[in-house]
Amino acid sequence: MTSPLLGYLDRPGPLHTLSGVSKLALVLAVVLGAAIGFDVRYLAVVGAGSLILWAISRVPPRNLAVVLWLIALFMVLNNLGIFLFAPGYGTELFGTRHVLLDGPWRWDVTAEQLFYQLAVTLKYFAVLPSVLLFVATTRPPELASTLNRIGVPYRIAYAVSLALRYIPDVQREFRTISAAQQARGLDTSRAAPLRVRLRNLTSILMPLLLGTFDRIDAVSAAMELRGFGRGRKRTWLVRSRLRGRDAVVIAAAVVVVVVPLVLLGVNGGRFWNPFV
Repeated sequence: MTSPLLGYLDRPGPLHTLSGVSKLALVLAVVLGAAIGFDVRYLAVVGAGSLILWAISRVPPRNLAVVLWLIALFMVLNNLGIFLFAPGYGTELFGTRHVLLDGPWRWDVTAEQLFYQLAVTLKYFAVLPSVLLFVATTRPPELASTLNRIGVPYRIAYAVSLALRYIPDVQREFRTISAAQQARGLDTSRAAPLRVRLRNLTSILMPLLLGTFDRIDAVSAAMELRGFGRGRKRTWLVRSRLRGRDAVVIAAAVVVVVVPLVLLGVNGGRFWNPFV
């Protein structure tokens, strides 16, 4: 059985034993901290911490290889787009200009522009690993109860839980339909040309969408018959208690948010300027 594209991965790791509340607090703190400041020192430390958490989580990167490749592709395209459309933004931002390589027209490579794009890249390493780890180490029922405990209406929390549960099911059904279509002579493997693969994939997407809609309709009908949503509150089968290690994680989340706020005053803005 292949691993899900994006979802909970059952591994005996230390992050799996933490409460969903503490993990959600840390993820929100990392996202908020990265949004507040552009200090590369802070982003580098948070990014290194995210990679260390990934190392101790025992979640193999190959289990999320597709998502990681998509993120890497988007990161490269984002950096290329920044340089193509705003090659002088770093110079305007830091107020200095140190040309490293003369380029055609206005596309000179400057130290300020590279430093700014380094900060943008570090945001990916700071935020995305922690978000992916939260999804990969938190069971959907626990995620729903965690969201409800922090004030999210349980209908919305349960919808998020169902969406995460459906991702492995959709992937499994896609592979089943793909195998059936290949048995009928529609090749979607790498041996076929790209144009042929794209044309044959359309014959998979339609039954996949129809099957997904049928499953959604069946689940909605079953939930409606059981009276889901009639009460203002509900109980949860999965609801982990906060322990000492969770208190440490929550304290770390507070530090992650406080540090960029302090750096705003120290740096006189969101950016640390090493060129002055």
